[in-house]
Amino acid sequence: MKRMHVHVSVQDLPQSIGFYSALFDAEPAVVKPDYAKWMLDDPRVNFAISTRGREPGLDHLGIQVENKTELHEVYARLRKAGGTVIGQGETACCYAKSEKSWIDDPAGIAWETFHTTGENIEYGDGTGENEARVARATACCVATTC
Repeated sequence: MKRMHVHVSVQDLPQSIGFYSALFDAEPAVVKPDYAKWMLDDPRVNFAISTRGREPGLDHLGIQVENKTELHEVYARLRKAGGTVIGQGETACCYAKSEKSWIDDPAGIAWETFHTTGENIEYGDGTGENEARVARATACCVATTC
């Protein structure tokens, strides 16, 4: 079963944890000094917030899957949707080990597709994600000759 993923960049983590805990009527499943995540069943969503240096607001959307079969199904959907798919592969990000790919929707919103395979003790340095986002931006730039 797939789960919607939403990641929002925030300025004040404790204040945002209080807000979203009240909104969802649930405490976060994961809380770190720079990150919090709710794994909600109603609605079924992986909702994350962080203070990882981006501008406050919507960071990206995504689809989290439960196994490799579902991941390959979603990858096929990405190819069908068109645009440039950037495969990040296996990575450590958001205190988790995952395999993921990225694509931008027509409005330029980043979509991440991923399968989480375990926990990670660090947030991750963002290298893989940053490389994927730079490659995505470069591919978009080349495609539109900006």
